[in-house]
Amino acid sequence: MLYQAYQLQSDLMSPLRLMAQSLGTSLWFKDTENSPVRKIAAACDVFSRLRLTHSRPGYDINSVKVGDVEVVVTEETTLTLPFGSLLHFKRTGDALHMDEQPPVLLVAPLSGHFATLLRETLRTLLQDHDVYITDWHNARDVPLTEGGFALDDYAEHMIRFIETIGPGTHVVAVCQPCVAALAAAAIMAEDDNPCQPRSLTLMAGPVDCRINPTGVNTLATSKPIEWFEKNLISHVPMPHKGFMRRVYPGFIQLSAFLSMNPARHKAQFKDMYKYLLEGDIDKADTIRSFYDEYLAVNDLPAEFYLETVAKVFQTYDLPRGVLTYKDRIVNPAAIRRTALMTVEGERDDICSVGQTMAAQDLASSVRPSQRTHHIQTGVGHYGVFSGKKWNQQIYPRVRDMIYANQA
Repeated sequence: MLYQAYQLQSDLMSPLRLMAQSLGTSLWFKDTENSPVRKIAAACDVFSRLRLTHSRPGYDINSVKVGDVEVVVTEETTLTLPFGSLLHFKRTGDALHMDEQPPVLLVAPLSGHFATLLRETLRTLLQDHDVYITDWHNARDVPLTEGGFALDDYAEHMIRFIETIGPGTHVVAVCQPCVAALAAAAIMAEDDNPCQPRSLTLMAGPVDCRINPTGVNTLATSKPIEWFEKNLISHVPMPHKGFMRRVYPGFIQLSAFLSMNPARHKAQFKDMYKYLLEGDIDKADTIRSFYDEYLAVNDLPAEFYLETVAKVFQTYDLPRGVLTYKDRIVNPAAIRRTALMTVEGERDDICSVGQTMAAQDLASSVRPSQRTHHIQTGVGHYGVFSGKKWNQQIYPRVRDMIYANQA
């Protein structure tokens, strides 16, 4: 009944938020500095934004700066599958020599947020690459007739996407999908698939959670998988397309994230109100943009969520050599022609140092000259793929590795 209760509360609050949004917008036109009108308008704006949304925000990447030139970028859907789409961010212009730009598949986590969480990662990669991204769909919008979606299906989607892009594809996986990306590369290598990745970059991913366990790892092992199924899995209520599909609701995961640091989030909304009162719209918009993304939640298929908790965080199937893909044992040692790079953050409290680097030992057949590992000092989990150190220190290493293995 958890999802039904959430949906009822959301439906009841929706008219109030729409009213606040409308009132706030109209009052700004009558505003004068330090007037009571501004206080009401600011309060209405903040209140209207204190809500979850269930639709993917836009990527909003219309151009990218390449050197000193601003290049137009168009977003195209290359392949659509029931649980995810392959999006292509196509750079246009005769002087770009796109035939020299390595194709890169950016693999986003299928978590409580949408793939737009990697917007900055995507924008940075576009400077030097022909970039695609895995755009995962909200499971509550996928009809039951499309069947289930488990860890195998995630890896299969990845293989389909790589094959669609074609030979010479470079894969960059961020966080959660590192396990599936390594598995997909191993299966493609074992099958001698002509589209097996030219390189594989794994960033801050839980390849072996036995190493330096974090609070996230401890939580995952503190209860049996039956507890997660009983307490965290719900059925999608009406009127959504995925009615009666079993999901791990995004609002539950977001609630857990918010509860980890409630004071910080409360302070942020207070600051937004203050900036609106002061007329500092740029600072208010920075907070607005962050929470428009952060409060957009994505429901996970129950099968995928439970198998990820069980196989990745509880029984460590991949590093123990027992992970299967469609009844086949996944053997990372089969990878021979794919260069491997692993990236970790020194202060990562979600996926600690050593957990991603474990892939280097598992993919034991990759030549030493094609191996790279980088620990970035001074960054936590999100700093591995966003922010100043990602752009200035991590990305150049990723770019150089990709280009070194392009030929």
